[in-house]
Amino acid sequence: MHISLSCLSKPILHGYFRSSCSWRVRIAFALKGIEFDQVPVNLIKDGGQQLTDQYKQLNPMQQVPAVHIDGIILSQSLAVIQYLEETRPGPRLLPADPVKRAQVRMVSDIIASGIQPLQNLCVLQKIGAEKAQWAQHFIQRGFEALEPILKETAGKYCIGDEISMADICLVPQVYNADRFKVDVDQFPTIKRLNQTLMELDAFKVSHPSCQPDTPADMRA
Repeated sequence: MHISLSCLSKPILHGYFRSSCSWRVRIAFALKGIEFDQVPVNLIKDGGQQLTDQYKQLNPMQQVPAVHIDGIILSQSLAVIQYLEETRPGPRLLPADPVKRAQVRMVSDIIASGIQPLQNLCVLQKIGAEKAQWAQHFIQRGFEALEPILKETAGKYCIGDEISMADICLVPQVYNADRFKVDVDQFPTIKRLNQTLMELDAFKVSHPSCQPDTPADMRA
């Protein structure tokens, strides 16, 4: 059987330790048991390494992550996760049941499209002095929508009792909520799910506090 050499090499994740989108990909790699290499892209140093012409060739949006895998380069964390789901064995990240699969995508999109981009670094840099209040407002607003949805769909995890892409999206967003001092106690379902997920090794090893580019004063 012919096997492409590109499929035998480790994927390379170009990311930033505190980027929630990079963290999503790290979680997915960990859940699937995929070894990968990391190339740090510091979003702050030198005015933002993601803004260089060299990095723009990897990701024209000049955001993280960019993932080199199977001889191609993918950006956008949900696209990467779904590619892994379609090409790699291991725990399923999208349920077989079409209703649950749609619910996973719904929750993932609420976070990845409706919450996270509004508190992304490039947005906050434009907001200026009011950036903390801005981020708090949109995370609060998003969680107020997400809480009743998860109350209906959750079992042990976001959608029933299987870990899914929705869980991969939730944990980094709760981390951001804590960063911007949103009171997560208001959202008992979100809080419970996050606590449960953070007991799992895949979420621990991928945490921003233990990455190669984590600053020394932020290491666990």
